[in-house]
Amino acid sequence: MVLIIAAGAVYTGVYLAGTEKTQATLPFSGSSTSSTGRIKVVAAENFWGSLVSQLGGNRLNVTSIISDPNTDPHEYESDPADAIAITNAQLVIVNGAGYDTWALDILSAENTPNQVVLNVQELINQPVNANPHFWYSPYYVNDTVHAMYKDLLKIDPSYGGYYTQQYKALNTSLWQSYMSQEIYIKAHYSGIPVASTESIFVYMTNATGLKMISPPAFMDAVAEGNDPPAQSVAQFENLLAGGNSSVRVLVYNEQTVTPLTQQIKAMAADNQIPIIGVTETIQPPNATFQAWMQGELYSLTNALNAQALGS
Repeated sequence: MVLIIAAGAVYTGVYLAGTEKTQATLPFSGSSTSSTGRIKVVAAENFWGSLVSQLGGNRLNVTSIISDPNTDPHEYESDPADAIAITNAQLVIVNGAGYDTWALDILSAENTPNQVVLNVQELINQPVNANPHFWYSPYYVNDTVHAMYKDLLKIDPSYGGYYTQQYKALNTSLWQSYMSQEIYIKAHYSGIPVASTESIFVYMTNATGLKMISPPAFMDAVAEGNDPPAQSVAQFENLLAGGNSSVRVLVYNEQTVTPLTQQIKAMAADNQIPIIGVTETIQPPNATFQAWMQGELYSLTNALNAQALGS
C-alpha cells in the first residue's frame, strides 16, 4: 500500500484514478523485441524511463532519449537515431504539454501500427498549455506508473505475475523514499514561502504544502525560453530583498540557466537566502527516479530547517 501526498490531502492506495489513452494490444508490426528477446520501450525523458525500467525489470529494453545533464529538455532537437528508436518501440512514453513535441512529431510521421503510446499529459487530463513538469507531482507519478503497469500487462500478458510483483515493489520504493519525505515537509513546514526561478517546482511545492510566491509570469517565461516581463522581474527582486519575512528558500533550476536567473540566484545569496538546485532530468543519470527526488527533497528540508533555526 502506498501513501500519496498531494495538495491539501493525503491519500492511501496504489492508484489514483486517471484517464488512460492507449491503443488496444494487437499483433505489433514493427521490431518489438531486442536481440535479447526483451520488449523495446522508448521514453522521451529519463525520469519516465527510470520508472518504466524498474517496473519492467528484465523483460524490457528501455531507451531514454533525453538524459544529458547539460541539455535543456525544452530546447531538445531530435535526430534520425531518435526516430528509429521510437519507430521500432512497442511502447513509447512521452510527457506531452509541449515538452517533447519532437517525439509527438515522430510518432505522427511514422504512425507505427499497433504501437502503444502513453502520453502523460493526456493520461492526467491536462491541457497542452499546462505546466509540463508532471514528474514533480506525486499524484501524476502515481497515475503514470499505474498506466505503465497496465500497458505492460496488455503487451506482455504471459508475464502478468512478474509485472504485478515489480509494480508492488516500485510502489513500496517510491513511498519509502521521496513520497514519505514530502509528507514530512508538509507536516513541519507547511505554508513557508519559497520561490523558484522556473515553474519546475510548482507541483512539488503544492505536494509539500509550501507556498510558492515567485511571480508566475517570471517562472513561465523562463520555462518557455522567453524574457520575463519587466514587472515580474521587479516583483521577484523585491521578494528577495525582503529577507526572512519573504522568501525562505530559492529553488534554482540548473538546466534552464540564463543571465537573469543567475542574477536572481546571486541576489538570493546576497540576502542570505538558502538556494537549492533542482534539475529537469535525473542527476546523476544512472540514479533511480526516487533517489533523485529524495536527494532534492533532503536538500529542501535542510534549507528549510536552517531558515527555521535562524529566524
